[in-house]
Amino acid sequence: MQARMWTRGLIGVGAAAAFAVQAPALAQETIKIGVPTALSGTYADLGNQAKRAVEFAVNEVNAKGGIGGRKLEVKVLDTEAKPDVARKQAEKLALEGYKILTGTIASGEGLAMAPMLERWDALYVVTINKADALTGANCVPRVFRVNHPDEQDAAIVRPWLGTRKETKWAIVAADIAWGRNSGKSFAAAAKANGKELVGEFYPAFGTNDFAPYIQQVKNSGAQGVWIALAGRDAINFATQAKQFGLLDSTFVAGVSFVTDNTVKTLGDTSKGIWGIINYSSTLDTPANKRFVEAWKKAYNGDEPTNFEGETYIGMQVIIQAIERAKSAKPLDVARAMSGGTFDTLYGKSQIRAADHQMVQPNYFGYVGAQGGKLRPIITTTFAADQATPPPSGECKMPKL
Repeated sequence: MQARMWTRGLIGVGAAAAFAVQAPALAQETIKIGVPTALSGTYADLGNQAKRAVEFAVNEVNAKGGIGGRKLEVKVLDTEAKPDVARKQAEKLALEGYKILTGTIASGEGLAMAPMLERWDALYVVTINKADALTGANCVPRVFRVNHPDEQDAAIVRPWLGTRKETKWAIVAADIAWGRNSGKSFAAAAKANGKELVGEFYPAFGTNDFAPYIQQVKNSGAQGVWIALAGRDAINFATQAKQFGLLDSTFVAGVSFVTDNTVKTLGDTSKGIWGIINYSSTLDTPANKRFVEAWKKAYNGDEPTNFEGETYIGMQVIIQAIERAKSAKPLDVARAMSGGTFDTLYGKSQIRAADHQMVQPNYFGYVGAQGGKLRPIITTTFAADQATPPPSGECKMPKL
């Protein structure tokens, strides 16, 4: 209204020029967050969790007046968890002004997006991708990771595996970047603990029939099996493994396998399965307690899942970085993130300048009954310095 009143008294070219000066400022009032994520296919459940977490964080900030008076706006596009689709959808978002990207599921998607970020003048905050390469050999200045990569998970698998009596192990992991990476990490941990690896099996992403792989695990003589499957793959495998007796005859553990949502779907089938717990609604920190209570009010008493918690942490970092930069321009936000320490659900957490990986604690546990329902229960906490290996040296991070 003020702009219209001001220009009303001007005439001709002068008025047009004055309005043109004002237009870009008006267009930049909203801070745009883009979420290229899987809303269909094998990882649709995970994508909807990421979407929910971003929307929750945005609503929370907007209810307080935004950031510096600027409201946040979200746009979500379906990637189907396919790298080529993720690249196209992320580019579309960036071209529409949604240049701060987050919430993507599969590591292959993140690896496809990363090399394009500078061209798009965009920024990508990883909250779910686990492949080490994103903050390792394939690192780029505009990618930051707040979740746990495979190397952080491997760091706690090694000491945990040393406590297990099973000597012969098999691996079942999705035949995608994350699954292969996780399998490699577990194999290294097994070797370090003197365990024998009797089989490695990599079903295609989106497999419906796991029977051949389950039978091969049973035939291998494995006493324990490490699973790196998520979403619908995890549910299908666990259901069929129960039917074929694998869960009753073999010790089963994994990563991203028995999450809050898969436990809810599988019920008693998931009981007793062990695994890495990257985030839990039961974390005993003041910030997490506040978050969980607010989430339960927003979502009819439901507690946040691990992927929702980790994606919310990503939004915490994005919001604080924008506040510090006093700008929502991707390069300004990236400079505020690199080497910065942020308040998160875990406590204060630093994003290393060397590789843009966040240093954070990690957890191990099993599925059991707590508070009247089945859920992943943390039994062991690994402090941030123990759970986060130093930079590998593979990342040659250019200066921002």
